[in-house]
Amino acid sequence: MANAAMADNFRRPQRAVAKASITEDKSQRDRAYAEIRRRILENELPAGVQMLETEVADMLRMSRTPVREALIKLADEGLVEVRPRHGMQVKPVSADDMREIYDVLTSLESTAACLAAERGLSEAELAGLDNAVAEMDAALGRGDLKAWAQADQTFHDLLVTGSGNRRLQDIVAQLRDQAHRVRMATLTLRPLPTASNDDHRAVVAAIRDRDSATARQVHREHRKRSGTMLVELLRRLGLGAL
Repeated sequence: MANAAMADNFRRPQRAVAKASITEDKSQRDRAYAEIRRRILENELPAGVQMLETEVADMLRMSRTPVREALIKLADEGLVEVRPRHGMQVKPVSADDMREIYDVLTSLESTAACLAAERGLSEAELAGLDNAVAEMDAALGRGDLKAWAQADQTFHDLLVTGSGNRRLQDIVAQLRDQAHRVRMATLTLRPLPTASNDDHRAVVAAIRDRDSATARQVHREHRKRSGTMLVELLRRLGLGAL
């Protein structure tokens, strides 16, 4: 019994060290993933950029293992392509890509609006949507399109969360990331998005009234118009991909 107790006491520090090591590895991977993703979405790593795994690791001042794991996750999300012996390449988003992305976003987000109205949102959840629209109005009033885009993103995030459907939220988040670079790169090339704010107000009103059919229809038309406008803009300007 004494020997068994001594052996167990010996193994405990080893288990603690192993657990700490696993936690540290996961933390490093998550940090690598978050930083690479941020640089892609903010166009610091634009479409077409190709880097070796070692170059990415040097850029982030990390070892290759967490970087490799982060790149695999980003590849699964459609942001990069991982190529053996060539590292990674940031994937471009073409007009056809945007059409496909918005086809799916339109369907899923209009379903989210419907589900949110059916479940009935709390006053705090409704206030969050109202505040996002108010921030969009204020941003347009001072001509700050970047702030408008951030408030618009907040609105869509809250709307999808309000659906209560975790799988829907995950799929929409992945698609929205893929479209983010194009939305930001064309932000100043589009008409002033006043109608978008009005659409959002109408969706919130329908959700507050528990009118799921109207919430679905208004948001569906809103997303269809946005997607069509972006695709036509890319084609008209001859922007093959971003």
